[in-house]
Amino acid sequence: MNAQSESYKYESPDRAMLDRDLMRSLWRSPMRLFSLSRRLQEKCCGREITYVINRNINFTNICVGSCRFCAFRKEDGYILTHEDLLRKAEEAERMGATEICLQGGLAPGLTLEDYCEMLEVLKSSYPSMHLHAYSPMEVLHMSRASGVDIRDALRALRDSGLDSMPGTAAELLVDSVRRQICPDKLSTAEWSFIIKSAHRMGIPTTSTMLYGHIENFEERLSHLEIIRSIQMETGGFTEFVLLPFVPGNTELRGVAKTPDILENLKMHALARVALYPHIKNIQASWVKLGREVAGAAMEWGANDLGGTLMEENISRCAGSSEGQYMSPDEFKDLIKRHGRIPVQRDTLYRKIC
Repeated sequence: MNAQSESYKYESPDRAMLDRDLMRSLWRSPMRLFSLSRRLQEKCCGREITYVINRNINFTNICVGSCRFCAFRKEDGYILTHEDLLRKAEEAERMGATEICLQGGLAPGLTLEDYCEMLEVLKSSYPSMHLHAYSPMEVLHMSRASGVDIRDALRALRDSGLDSMPGTAAELLVDSVRRQICPDKLSTAEWSFIIKSAHRMGIPTTSTMLYGHIENFEERLSHLEIIRSIQMETGGFTEFVLLPFVPGNTELRGVAKTPDILENLKMHALARVALYPHIKNIQASWVKLGREVAGAAMEWGANDLGGTLMEENISRCAGSSEGQYMSPDEFKDLIKRHGRIPVQRDTLYRKIC
């Protein structure tokens, strides 16, 4: 059977477990993987490639964490004031943003009430702005700081204006890996519990994978199985975002197995196949990959390029060479150069134009 006929016939099973033999075979045969991922992409998304106009706000870089892949945290850093948040939100609205992504370090003095106040301040002044905020690790941190149950913390955030959550802090959902790269972070079970609790409360989230550090291929497949299983149970993931590790200024720089261009493209294709048909949107991170490789990922199954950001500090501190802003016109130009149709979306993948 040739690759083209195989791609037309492929239907992912409804069970959560992946066909690992198929995944391994496709990984060893890049052109078969490429062909299949393109066919599934076109079946899900046609020729459209989406992006969102958003602003990223890292409200603090103070963090008690010990993640070995992070160069952003400081013991003596900053915490933005409410005035700072409003100024950044005003700039975002002026530039056409529909979303503010709010994330920060695990500052020891911040409680659940502080996190809720940030949401309330932004939502009261910009009620139409979608607030995409707080990773599962931040939710665990604030619930511990205030002695509040996880589900009660999520309800308080939702009532304060939280619209959706980033599915970051997933890194690689294999505890033996997590113990080496982020030993003080929440476990795989804790991440999954917080994500599923959010979904059951009507709070959608993204899903992510940090790859290219110390993990092996089978551990990547285990991560994909967990994402697939949660989506089959809750349907609450809006997208899957692949985050290739940027080792430059981190503790892992001497041991990380940094992916080359082909490996990055294959990972986007593999995610498309592994998560089909349960997760429609596969995002390529232009900040992590660089614009040209992110553009190439559109040919390998990715249908979304993420957001304009306007400000991105975490990848930059780790050593990313990309800038902090990509304009809508630059998105459109990149997408058109690959023969695709650019579509501006909102956070929940509703078309804007």
